[in-house]
Amino acid sequence: MPEPQVEVRRSARRRRMVSAYREGDTVVVLLPARMSKTEEKHWVAEMLSRLQRSETRRRSPSRTSDAALLARCEELADRHLDGVRPSSVRWVPPMRTRWASCTPSEGTIRISERLRDVPAWVLDYVLVHELAHLTVPGHGKDFWELVHRYPRSERAIGYLEGLSAAAGLGITEED
Repeated sequence: MPEPQVEVRRSARRRRMVSAYREGDTVVVLLPARMSKTEEKHWVAEMLSRLQRSETRRRSPSRTSDAALLARCEELADRHLDGVRPSSVRWVPPMRTRWASCTPSEGTIRISERLRDVPAWVLDYVLVHELAHLTVPGHGKDFWELVHRYPRSERAIGYLEGLSAAAGLGITEED
C-alpha cells in the first residue's frame, strides 16, 4: 500500500498533544509549533501507524461476516462466561430501541448494524451482554455479575450511553 500524502499543521496554541485524521486522500497531522523536525518525523510515523491500526480494526472480519461474529462470541464466551454458546449471531438492520437482542430459548443473538464502527472493546461488551442473556434472561443481579466479568463493561456502557445521547437515539442499557 502506498504511503499516503501527509500534511503537517503546526499550532502555537497546541502544547503537547499530537493528533491525526484523514481529509480525503491526505493525512493531516497536528503538532505543537515548538516541536523539532526530529520529533515531527517521529510523530508523523507514529500517527500514521495509529491511524492504520484504527482503520484496520474497523475493517476486521467480525464487522462484516456473521460467521466471524459467531467466532468472536465463542472466544468471549470461553474467556468470560464459562463457554456458553449461541446457536447463531448475526448483524441486523439498525434497531430503534436497542443495540442488540437475544432470544434465550432459541440461543440467537442479533447485533444492530449501528455497532459496526464502534471500537472492538465496545462490540465485545455488547456480545458479552447478549451471551450472558443465554444464561440469565433478565437484567437482575446474577445477570450483571456475569456481564461484569468482562473488564471493560463499565467503560463500554459509558461509551454506548454517550453514543446514544449524541445521536439522539434514546437507547438505554436497561432495554
